[in-house]
Amino acid sequence: MTRIRGPATARRALAARRALAARRALAARRVLTALTALLALTALTAPAVVTAAAPGASAAPPRAVSEPTAPRGFVTLGSVDPTILQDIRYTTAHNFVGEPIDGYRQPVCILTRPAARALRTAQRTLLRKGYSLKVYDCYRPQRAVDHFVRWARDLTDERMKQEFYPRVDKPRLLADGYIAEKSGHSRGSTVDLTVVPLPAAKTRPYVPGEPLVPCYAPRPERFPDNSADMGTGYDCFDTLSHTGDPRVQGARRANRQLLESALARVGFVNLPQEWWHFTHRPELFPGTYFDFPVSRRSLHGAPGD
Repeated sequence: MTRIRGPATARRALAARRALAARRALAARRVLTALTALLALTALTAPAVVTAAAPGASAAPPRAVSEPTAPRGFVTLGSVDPTILQDIRYTTAHNFVGEPIDGYRQPVCILTRPAARALRTAQRTLLRKGYSLKVYDCYRPQRAVDHFVRWARDLTDERMKQEFYPRVDKPRLLADGYIAEKSGHSRGSTVDLTVVPLPAAKTRPYVPGEPLVPCYAPRPERFPDNSADMGTGYDCFDTLSHTGDPRVQGARRANRQLLESALARVGFVNLPQEWWHFTHRPELFPGTYFDFPVSRRSLHGAPGD
C-alpha cells in the first residue's frame, strides 16, 4: 500500500533536506579555510628565491648558494690533541685590525692532518718539560687575507696602531711585507703559536676601546698573555719580532729557542721575520689557497686520527 504524505510530513522532509545541505556547506567551508591557512603557512616558511630573466626568456631554475668546504685531509687540532691550548685571535677584536676577521666563524684551529699530528708530537715533548703549546692562528681563509688587505689600504683606520705597529707607518705595511695578498696559512699547514708555562695562568678578555700598550713594551706592561715572554706580543709589526733579533737576549731568547727547536724536530720551518710563524713541510697542499670558513661545519666530519 502506498503511503500518502500529508502537508506536515512534506514540510518536515523539506526541513531535513535543508539542514543536511547546510551541514555539508559548513563542512566544505571548513575544509576550504584549512587549505587556505596551510597554503599561507607554506608561503611564509618557504625560502625566498629572487630571479631575474630577460623579457620573453624562461626563468632558469634557482640554484642553492653554499659555502666551500675543506677537502679531505683537514682536521680540527682539538680532535688530534685536545691538550694544546687555543687562543684564536681573529675571532675577536683583539688583533691589529680591531674587529673579528672575515671567515672566522668559530674559535677553532683547523690544520692539515700531517701538521696537526706533528704538533701533537711536539706537545708531548714540551709537556715533559712543563710547557704547553698555544695556537693563535691556524688555517686562514682567503677572504680573511682580503680583509687584511682592505684594512691596510684604508689609511684612516689606525685604531690598533698603538699596540700592534706603533713604529711603522701604516702605508708601509703592504710595502714592507707585514701584510700580503696571499698567505701560507690559507694552504692549511702554517700555524702561529707560542709556549705557555704550566700550570697555565688564566687570562682576561680584551675590552674594545681599552688603553693600548706597544707590543714590544716590557712584559708587565703589555696586554696580559699567559705565554712565556718572547720579547714581543703576538702579531707585533716590528723588527723585534724577528726570531733571531740580537736585541732579544736572556730568558726571552731561550723561550724563542725552546719553541723553535721543539717544532723543528717535527718538520716545522720558522719564518725568520716572525717568531710565532711556522710551516710544516712538506705541505699537503703546497699550491692551493683555500677559502672555506673557519668552522667545524666546513669539515667533512673526518676524525682526527
